[in-house]
Amino acid sequence: MSAPDVLIIGAGITGAVAALELTEMGAKVEVVDRYGPAAMASGWTLAGVRQSGRHPAELPLARDAVKRWQELDRRLEARTSYRQEGNLRLARTETEMETVKALVEDQKTAGLDISFLADGGAAREIVPALSQAVLAASWCPTDGHADPVATVNAYLRLAERQGAKISTGEGVRHLQVNGARATGAVTGTRTISAGAILAAPGILTNTLLEPLGLAIPLRRPLVTVLRSAALPPMLAPVLGVANADMAVRQEVTGHLRATSGAEIWRGALDETDGGPVARTSMGRIMETIARVSHVLPGFAEAEIENVWGGVLDLTPDALPVIDYVPGVDNLVIAAGFSGHGFGIGPTTGALAAQLVMAMPPKLDVSAFCFERFLKSKPGQQAALTLHG
Repeated sequence: MSAPDVLIIGAGITGAVAALELTEMGAKVEVVDRYGPAAMASGWTLAGVRQSGRHPAELPLARDAVKRWQELDRRLEARTSYRQEGNLRLARTETEMETVKALVEDQKTAGLDISFLADGGAAREIVPALSQAVLAASWCPTDGHADPVATVNAYLRLAERQGAKISTGEGVRHLQVNGARATGAVTGTRTISAGAILAAPGILTNTLLEPLGLAIPLRRPLVTVLRSAALPPMLAPVLGVANADMAVRQEVTGHLRATSGAEIWRGALDETDGGPVARTSMGRIMETIARVSHVLPGFAEAEIENVWGGVLDLTPDALPVIDYVPGVDNLVIAAGFSGHGFGIGPTTGALAAQLVMAMPPKLDVSAFCFERFLKSKPGQQAALTLHG
């Protein structure tokens, strides 16, 4: 393959979607990833596909993404295990009830099909396995979930069949920039010239930006993820809670996948076995089991099959950057998805592809501009919405 028209850095959901969108536009595309498809955030995620609980700026993207998800298996000629089985956001205290009620009122005003279940009995009619600790909930029937690794691979394989080159196990060390133009990237083994670049490497984003004198103010908290052995069906919708300290869903295979809230992490990625591994702690595992079991008692009886840590690329306002890098006309960043980028990936990847091709994006991305951080006050942080 000759020099690509677009080099994509990162083979997560955003990069994979953009690769397919760009090949369908007729562009020559190469995707480079330090590890492999969905090796980091996209694979670590809970993998919810939700509109509920979204920031108003993200809600149009989430609604567009849900429309895309409904046709995705046919489009990709592969199984994503997408199921539109709803989302329950649970209230366990009177304070959380008020939080959920306010969320429902705001999102109904924005046009979302969401309702407030004013007592735990109504939530248990949807999920009988819920405990008496659930006092109320929001219910969004058009939310759902999918298999993150299968989805990312399906996008990449179709892009590859249409001419994209997928290069994994090859990390980009630095970008080449000449004046206001990015000309390529240097890996450990070669220099890749490119007409334009889309950088979507998640928590590694600032390693590319800092030599340019730029950075996104990212925190990197850890989420603990537990996956049970396969169980009989007990949970169709995704479950979250009002303060975002846990979430759980049951995969189509029967495995329960549960996540903790985002917690301070000062560790480093372990690449001993080819990486990347983010290690959690016994205490975090125990806390996650206790929180999930409090609302879903059957979780405590399940056998544990896997445990891992997932690191978030969390921005101060918990919204992503989908924008040109200031001062570089043909370099687009799509990062900072703050733990809830998978579900909107079919849309955000398409928007990033439109930007890198110098096309007007089909949805408003002004809230996701890079330069908003140049105007923000130091230490300014937004509350984290439900990740996944």
